[in-house]
Amino acid sequence: MSAAADDARGAGTPSAHRPSRAGRRAGSRPRTHRARRKEKPPDAAPPTGERSPYRARLMAPLLLAAVLNPLNSTMIATSLVSIGGDLGVGAASTAWLVSVLYLTSAVAQPVLGGIADRVGPRRVLAGGLVLVAVAGGVGLTAVRLWPLVVSRGLLGVGTAAAYPSAMALLRARAHTTGVPLPRRVLGLMSMAALGSTALGPVLGGLLSATVGWRATFALNVPLALLALALAYAWLPRDPPRTAHAARTDWPGVVLFAASLTAVLLFVMRLDAPPWWLLPVAGALCCGLVAVELRRAAPFLDLRLLRAHPALVRTYLRHGLAYLVVYCVMYGWAQWLEEAHGVSPLQAGLAMLPMSLAATACSLPAARTGTLRGPLVLASLLTGGGALALVLVSEGTPLLVLAGVSVLFGVPQGLVGTGNQAAVYAQAPPGGTGAAAGFQRTSQYLGAMTAAGLIGLFYQSRADDAGLHRIGAACGVLALALLVLTSTDRALGRR
Repeated sequence: MSAAADDARGAGTPSAHRPSRAGRRAGSRPRTHRARRKEKPPDAAPPTGERSPYRARLMAPLLLAAVLNPLNSTMIATSLVSIGGDLGVGAASTAWLVSVLYLTSAVAQPVLGGIADRVGPRRVLAGGLVLVAVAGGVGLTAVRLWPLVVSRGLLGVGTAAAYPSAMALLRARAHTTGVPLPRRVLGLMSMAALGSTALGPVLGGLLSATVGWRATFALNVPLALLALALAYAWLPRDPPRTAHAARTDWPGVVLFAASLTAVLLFVMRLDAPPWWLLPVAGALCCGLVAVELRRAAPFLDLRLLRAHPALVRTYLRHGLAYLVVYCVMYGWAQWLEEAHGVSPLQAGLAMLPMSLAATACSLPAARTGTLRGPLVLASLLTGGGALALVLVSEGTPLLVLAGVSVLFGVPQGLVGTGNQAAVYAQAPPGGTGAAAGFQRTSQYLGAMTAAGLIGLFYQSRADDAGLHRIGAACGVLALALLVLTSTDRALGRR
C-alpha cells in the first residue's frame, strides 16, 4: 500500500497501527510529510519563529539606492537660481538641468531593468551606483554649464538602475525562499521615494545657502559609495552569467531611446510645438515595432505586452495619475508665487502638506487587502482636488490652500503604492525589472507632459485663469482614472 494511503489510514486508526516514535525519529515518517513541509502555498507567511527573508540587511541598500533618483530630481529645484547666477546663464539654460535627468531616467529605467533581469540585479545596481558617484564628482568640479548637464545626465542613468534592480531582486528573493513579498515592503519602497521627494527641495535649499550649490552634486558621492558597500555586504549574489543572459537587444534599445526622446522633446514644448518631431517620432516608432517583432528576445516584447493587457492598463493608469501629480506640483508652486504673491519659502511650506500626506499614506495603503479600493479612492480624491483648483483664487487664505494640496497628496501615496504592487503582481516571471522600469518611464512621461501643459495653460504668467484650466484638465484626468480603475477586473482579483 502507498505511503499516502498508510498516512490516511493512520490518521484514523489506533496508535498501534501508526509508526512508532522511535521509527519516526529514525526517518520512517512518510515522504508526503516531508514534501508538505517543503512546499509552501504562494501566499504563505514564514512559519512562526522563522526569520523573514526581507530583513533590514536586505532592504537597507535597496532603499538607500532607491531614494537617489527622486532626491536628485527635486533637490535641484532650490539650487537653480544660485547655479545660474554663478555660471552667468539664464533660467532657460538651467532648465536643461531638470529636463535631462527626466529624459535619461525615462529611457534608462526599462533598459537597465531588462539587463537586470538577464545579468543579475545586484550587478546592475552596483554599476549604477558607481556611475552616480562619478556623476557627483563631475558636478562638484564643473565650472561651466555643459559639464553640469553631463553630470545630471549621468545621474539620470545611474539612479535609474536602483528601482528596477530592487524590484527584480525582491522577486528573485520571493522565488528562492518560497515566501511571497509582503505588501509592506512595497509600501516602504514607495514611502522612501515619496519622502525623499519631499525632502529634496528643503535639503537643496539648505545646502545651497550654507556650503553652496555644488554640495547638491557632491552629496551623491558618499551616498552612492555607502549604498555600494552595503549592496556588496548584504545583498545576495547574482547567479553566474551565461552567454544567452548577457545578450542585449541593442538595436531595440537604441530605437526605443530615440523614439522616446522625440516624443518627450515634443510634449515639453506644447506651448510652441515643434511639429516636425511628430513624423520623426512616428517613423522611429514604426521602425521599433518592425525590429522588435522580428527579434527572438526583443527589448520591448510587444507580444508579451499583448498577452498581459492588465500590465499595460497599469502603465496607463500610473502615467495619467502622475500627469496630475506633476501638473499640481509644478503649476501650484508657480501660481502661489506669481498670483498669490508669496515668497519661495512660503510656497514651499504651502506645498509641504502635499508631500507629507503622500508619504504618510503610502505605507497604510500597502496594508490593504486589495488594490482596487485605494486606487478608486485616489481617483475620487483627485477629482475633489481638481474641483478645488477651479474654485480657489488669489484671495484664498494659505491655510485653505494647504488643505487643497493634501487632497492631491493622499492620492499620490495611494497611487504610488497601489500601482507598484500591481506591476509586481502582473509582471511575467523573469521580467520584473523591465516591467518596473517601464512603470517609471510612464511616470516620467507624465512629468514631462505636465511641464508642457503648464507652459500651455500659463503662457507668460501663472494666474487664476491658468490654474483653473489646470484644475479642469485634472478633473478630466481624474474621471479617466476612475473609469480605468473601476472597470479593471484584474484589480479585483488582487
